Amino acid sequence: MLRRLRGKKEVTFLEYGLIGERLGHSHSPRIHGLLADYDYQLREISPEELPAFLEARDFRGLNVTIPYKKTVLPWCDALGEGARRIGCVNTLVRRADGSLFGDNTDYYGFCTTLRRGGVDPKGRRCLVLGSGGTSLTASKALEDLGAASVDRVSRSGSLSYDNVYDRADAEIIVNTTPVGMFPNNGNAALDLSRFPNLKGVADVVYNPLKTAFLLQAEALGAPHAGGLPMLVAQAKRAAELFTGETISEEKMEAVLRKVQADVTNLILIGMPGSGKSTLGRLAAKQLGRPFLDADCLIAEKAGMSIPEIFEKEGEAGFRLRETEVLAELGKRSGVVIATGGGAVLRKENLPLLRQNGWICRLRRPVEELPLSGRPLSSSPQRLREMEVEREPYYAAAADWTLFNSGKPEELSERMIHAFLGE
Repeated sequence: MLRRLRGKKEVTFLEYGLIGERLGHSHSPRIHGLLADYDYQLREISPEELPAFLEARDFRGLNVTIPYKKTVLPWCDALGEGARRIGCVNTLVRRADGSLFGDNTDYYGFCTTLRRGGVDPKGRRCLVLGSGGTSLTASKALEDLGAASVDRVSRSGSLSYDNVYDRADAEIIVNTTPVGMFPNNGNAALDLSRFPNLKGVADVVYNPLKTAFLLQAEALGAPHAGGLPMLVAQAKRAAELFTGETISEEKMEAVLRKVQADVTNLILIGMPGSGKSTLGRLAAKQLGRPFLDADCLIAEKAGMSIPEIFEKEGEAGFRLRETEVLAELGKRSGVVIATGGGAVLRKENLPLLRQNGWICRLRRPVEELPLSGRPLSSSPQRLREMEVEREPYYAAAADWTLFNSGKPEELSERMIHAFLGE
């Protein structure tokens, strides 16, 4: 960024970047850095600061997010077709003559994520949750893609969350609200099970990768699309407007794979003593990521060892503590997590792990599993019984299974290749 003097006040020139009222953690700098060669920064701007910032035009190109996608319209000297049709702008470009051009690249991003997720609105009744700029974009895209009807749901409109289930015949439901977004993971605006004709679900939220809304859709077997592909696709279009150069679909897909791998957690499940901590530490070192051991964190928070927790609180007390820790760990991005042997037993735990995680199950012959220091593994016979009892839970949770037989370094490399899709 360059610094300029305007009168007696020093101001910062923003080459390219993202503006919004509260940005928090954003993947946009990483995405733009992979798509093109320019400096891209985040800039939080209050509503009071926005007019002066736009008047000064101390930038070359910007992405615009909540709550300014409609607010910036009056400052645009010209609009792209998408911005004119939709009535909101998420990309600004300062032209050579100083004029400000506004366009809507979210439209392309939203259509891309629907296509990739297999969500087809043609001829179907659609509900769009939200009343902001992104809801306008999604609604127009659904109409253009041939939806039979598109109704927007808001807190105060004629169709609200109080009477939305009167539209139980809805087939496609799109969330454009921040409900379920980090750090408020686990929340969902609707109960999707109350829509018996559901044919597809989309959520523009990208952190977590799978919101509670999308996990509901997954459980119901409905096609679903998350927000990260939309974020990358709209960034591709924005970068093309910034630079005047075309970016191929192949490059966009490569960037999406890279960013998704960067933010996805590698999570290990399996029987006690199956090697989760050992291989987890190796994988974390090879990937250059933090390693987190759920059992160690439980003991640390409790101020006592796992056997002591079982002795004082029983298995039920331990499981409650385990869920609290998994809720904390599951919100993380780009880490390696080793879970306890029984982490898959509570139904509450799986969504916590799946929201940002790829789950690897480790298997090891029962006779090779250690007994010492494990409250529930009192004998080889008990271990065999536990494996039989837990097998359906492990199988349901795992994205991939690795048999722990061989050199740890080689096993870790195999797991990493599977995790990265190589």
